[in-house]
Amino acid sequence: MTGTALGLDLRRSRTLIVGLVVVTALYAGFISVFYTNVVENAAQFESLLDAYPRELLVAFGLGEGSFADPGIFLSGYVFNFLWPLVASIAAIALATRVASDANRGFLDVVLSTPLRRIDHLLGSIGSQVVAIAILSVAMVMGVFVGDLLIDPNFPEDRVALSALHSLAFGAAIAGPTTLLAVVLLDRGRAAGIAAGVLVVMYLFNVVAALAPDVNWIASVSAFRYFNLQGLIGRGDYPIADSLLLFAIALAGWATAIIEFRRRDLAA
Repeated sequence: MTGTALGLDLRRSRTLIVGLVVVTALYAGFISVFYTNVVENAAQFESLLDAYPRELLVAFGLGEGSFADPGIFLSGYVFNFLWPLVASIAAIALATRVASDANRGFLDVVLSTPLRRIDHLLGSIGSQVVAIAILSVAMVMGVFVGDLLIDPNFPEDRVALSALHSLAFGAAIAGPTTLLAVVLLDRGRAAGIAAGVLVVMYLFNVVAALAPDVNWIASVSAFRYFNLQGLIGRGDYPIADSLLLFAIALAGWATAIIEFRRRDLAA
């Protein structure tokens, strides 16, 4: 029955997913086309940025190395900028749907069928994973299409692997957000808290880069563990960071399932 619930949730999410896929692929492809120009004029770009504090550039993934490095270019202009926004929208919108269903009485209709409440939640979790995976692949495919039009080329195998780490980051948002939705059964509050926490974590990551004396605060930020410069530039996959992000996601989903089993949906 979980497959039925998954199909139902994906059908309800198709407009959001398709819209985000189009925006993500077009943006990634459009930016990628400019890589040749950036490589040819890397010295000029870097001289223009000399006016800004190095710490500020590092905070936005632009301050270490050359713009000609594909890891720095794609991280700064695509992955670190585009993906956190897209992943947050998809994860929060899909993870909080169970709370919206409870608020609107939709769960009463669904659960009046042979579908168990856990199947409904598992279907929701499955749709989150599928949607985030589709979006991460769309982003990478956008880069690949742009890569067809330029020279030099990006390291395609490394860019492809970045989709997996991007999935881990999106899942780390979706898991805890699902737990919030189950606990609160209020979509607005759950989404607001999740978005607020993400903003705070982003600021923590920026402050840590600007003020090395307090860089320890970045350890509680999900953004600290989403850095693809090493993977795309040197081929160093961030295994530990991916495992940590997936662990956070699984912990959130598992706890949500336990809580949903005993939650009074009429409360």
